[in-house]
Amino acid sequence: MAEIWASVSGLLFLFLLMFPSTGQQPSRALTCVCSSCSHTNFTCETDGACMVSISNLQGKEHHIRTCIPSNELVPAGKPFFCLSTEALRNTHCCYTNMCNSINIMAPSGPIKDKELPTTLGPVEMAAVIAVPVFLVCVVLIAALFLFHHHQRMYHNRQRLDMEDPSCEMYISKDKTLPDLVYDLSTSGSGSGLPLFVQRTVARTIVLQEIIGKGRFGEVWRGRWRGGDVAVKIFSSREERSWFREAEIYQTVMLRHENILGFIAADNKDNGTWTQLWLVSDYHEHGSLFDYLNRYTVAIEGMIKLALSAASGLAHLHMEIVGTQGKPGIAHRDLKSKNILVKKNGTCAIADLGLAVRHDSVTDTIDIAPNQRVGTKRYMAPEVLDETINMKHFDSFKCADIYALGLVYWEIARRCSAGGVHEEYQLPYYDLVPSDPSIEEMRKVVCDQKLRPNIPNWWQSYEALRVMGKMMHECWYANGAARLTSLRIKKTLSQLSIQEDVKI
Repeated sequence: MAEIWASVSGLLFLFLLMFPSTGQQPSRALTCVCSSCSHTNFTCETDGACMVSISNLQGKEHHIRTCIPSNELVPAGKPFFCLSTEALRNTHCCYTNMCNSINIMAPSGPIKDKELPTTLGPVEMAAVIAVPVFLVCVVLIAALFLFHHHQRMYHNRQRLDMEDPSCEMYISKDKTLPDLVYDLSTSGSGSGLPLFVQRTVARTIVLQEIIGKGRFGEVWRGRWRGGDVAVKIFSSREERSWFREAEIYQTVMLRHENILGFIAADNKDNGTWTQLWLVSDYHEHGSLFDYLNRYTVAIEGMIKLALSAASGLAHLHMEIVGTQGKPGIAHRDLKSKNILVKKNGTCAIADLGLAVRHDSVTDTIDIAPNQRVGTKRYMAPEVLDETINMKHFDSFKCADIYALGLVYWEIARRCSAGGVHEEYQLPYYDLVPSDPSIEEMRKVVCDQKLRPNIPNWWQSYEALRVMGKMMHECWYANGAARLTSLRIKKTLSQLSIQEDVKI
């Protein structure tokens, strides 16, 4: 009992000064009942007040009767010792002799958890303040990001789209796409259709069927005035890739029979989101990858594919000097999936979203603003081990030649000579997994210095022997030692004459 009273008294004393006192402070001595004063016949004297208290602790009742000195009856008005606690302690103070001998009602018991007053600690209070502030900051940052995104989108639209209705040009109803491209691109700068014609064409195309998917979005076959076109629809997060590819395709003097024919770039707002379109020539055979999976080729067909691919790459790499000149361009993602096969069995190089242009006057390279890299399987050794000189344009051209050598290996494997041919495989199919990492490719290409296998039976056929020799010279670890695209084109031109191939 004494211990309980000591703990209660200690707690009460800590908060003594927090409550005003309205109590009476008599000066004469009082005699009170004292439950803990056995040595004085259970009574005590005080100049303050008598107190009786009953507590309900853990289901047991505890009675206290005692004296309270006047110096503890502070603050004036309502001494803390005389306060009750609902459902826990019932206390009564009085100021006449033996007045605390009365019996008072015991409280009902401890307060249930749900009845306890809810108070917030410092951690909870900090959380209550910090969470709304954090959410407001997130909303502001998101709003700022969206604002800049729309600003950039608007800026790009201004460059690729002419909104002035006065620019709309009447296109004769008997004009087909080949007619338009011939009339408007060959008579001008050679960079493609005027922007207002691109817009008119793009917005009257009817999409027919989806023919491919990639990391950028989807490719559809579309119809315009009875002719087929390919429509590459970029996802909104690939806006930079769309803009970059459209920009590269519209480079002055880029048009070439072995580079995919660009028709139009347009952004189409359907009310919910903006579609980014790139319209180009349609080739029903699809990519070289698809073509080689489906068909084998004769020696003549192999030479046509290889020579046309070299011609396209040579035109891309070549700088044309003059007022209407063309800068040198490196592809940076050359592979069989980015080369299309035309109806006549020749190639057209496509997908210029990663290409870089060289300004020979300032000797600078405009690296594409997106963060994508080329396809790991086709990366040159210097790209894999990051020793490529990014400031030297010829470094990028040499990397393209390495990839072209791998594409030639894919073509030559499907060449049927004397009834013998290999099944289609991707380069390094037997050395790395289907989706290799840069580390896996680096180990094979740079550390082990391995290259795709060239079968011995190719030596029995001059065309295949020449192709095999060229591949070796495209795959040197030292990029500067590799063949140039013009040298490859010349070698294959001589081979086509030798084999009497009609190009």
